Amino acid sequence: MASKPVIEIEYCPKCNWMLRAAYMSQEILSSFTEDIHGVLLIPSEIAGRYTIRIDNKEIFDRKRAGRFPEIKELKQLIRDIVAPEKSLGHSDKTS
Repeated sequence: MASKPVIEIEYCPKCNWMLRAAYMSQEILSSFTEDIHGVLLIPSEIAGRYTIRIDNKEIFDRKRAGRFPEIKELKQLIRDIVAPEKSLGHSDKTS
C-alpha cells in the first residue's frame, strides 16, 4: 500500500498568516482524514510566502495567483490529487 501524502502549508509568520494556515489545515484534516498522513505548517523565512504543497509538489502559491486560495478551491485541488473519486458534498457544487 502506498503511503498517504503529507500536505504542507508554508506561511509567512511576519505577515501574521499562522492563523490562516491553521484554519486551512483544520479544514483539510476534517475533509481528508482517511486520505492523508497529515498537514505540516511551515513558518517561512521568505517574507510574503504562502505556498501549499502535496508531497513537495506545489499546488498553490499566493504570489503566483495574486491571492489566497478559497477553501472550496483548495479542497478541490487536494481532492483531485489525493482522492479523485471522493465527493466533497457542497464544496463540489460549481458557483
